Amino acid sequence: MNLRWEENIPPTYFFAYIIIGPEGFLKVMAVPPIMRARWLVTLLAASLCAAAQAQSTSADTPPNTATYSATNSAASPAAILHELTQSINTGHAEAALARIKQLEADHTAIPGLTRVKGLALYATENLQAADAAFAAALKEDPTDTESAQMRGLTLFRLGRPADAIPLLEPSRSKTENGKADPNYVLGLCYMDARRYDDARHAFAEQYSFPPDGAAAYLVTARMLLRREFIPVSQQFAQKAIDLDPNLPMAHELLGEIALVGNHLDEAITQLEAERQHNPLEGSVYDRLGDAYVRAGKYDEAQRSLQEAILLEPNSTGPYILLGKTMLKKSDPLAAATYLEHAVQMDPANYMTHSLLGQAYRAMGRPENASRETATAEKLQSASNPETKNSH
Repeated sequence: MNLRWEENIPPTYFFAYIIIGPEGFLKVMAVPPIMRARWLVTLLAASLCAAAQAQSTSADTPPNTATYSATNSAASPAAILHELTQSINTGHAEAALARIKQLEADHTAIPGLTRVKGLALYATENLQAADAAFAAALKEDPTDTESAQMRGLTLFRLGRPADAIPLLEPSRSKTENGKADPNYVLGLCYMDARRYDDARHAFAEQYSFPPDGAAAYLVTARMLLRREFIPVSQQFAQKAIDLDPNLPMAHELLGEIALVGNHLDEAITQLEAERQHNPLEGSVYDRLGDAYVRAGKYDEAQRSLQEAILLEPNSTGPYILLGKTMLKKSDPLAAATYLEHAVQMDPANYMTHSLLGQAYRAMGRPENASRETATAEKLQSASNPETKNSH
């Protein structure tokens, strides 16, 4: 930015110039006094934007091996590792791999380079090669905690939880921020290895819960349900209630488990119990409404889902279920009202469009119905690509 007065212009006027790189000055215009402050702000903003854009362009440009070679030829090993790690963390893992390949070809010995190679391979989803790199890094340095954690995470993703456990167990108490919490991944490995109590201890350590307390059983039950270990999840949730009958969300989880098995009476009983203990939790009313819809109790479902909307106005679930409920009650106009609102909130939900098509059809609006049905089929096909080749 460069501002100066022009000799032949009255002193109450001034010319503004902006320096733009090597192109020199760009004359803007003679500015009268009344506009002076506004133009100063405009020029300053333009200068700042130009500087920010230049910085952003530089940051987003992936480094190439020539740049690495020129800038890092005399760099220390620590500086090279830092540069490579930054490249990986900013989304340029391929460039980092190219530089690592060059360093290996030059026989440049850098302690820790094999670990960074594993990180780059992991970032590119080349899990088999990443596993080999982390294994080699551990041979070079058996105390390398990051390589142990990352190899454990890689083996878990490769479907080898039993092999991952010995690598993750020694590092479970480490506090460094890595690609994943070692206690969380270790808990998942224990579940897949059917070591459910060990999983509970890992999750308890992650959340700083007493390992044998009600909260530890409940959080483990939630994780077990997520991975579809249904009977064990139910046992752990029930144990949590036995230890603490007033534990929030315990009855709700048992209600969810009952819904998974379509045990509707049990689901309603558990969710009603949760509603008494936890009256301001909107998700309870949502799931209770779902249970009532499945049980064919549409008046109860409507009441519960309307209460869910009052507590969670930004959640699409209650609106969609209300649309379904009102269709069951032969009120397509009310159904369309709820479903149109749900579409505005989440246009990519194919179920909403499908139900809205049914509502329009029942209202005698075939063109709208066909449009919504076609949209639903398109979205469903996009979310399930295998259905395209199933015919």
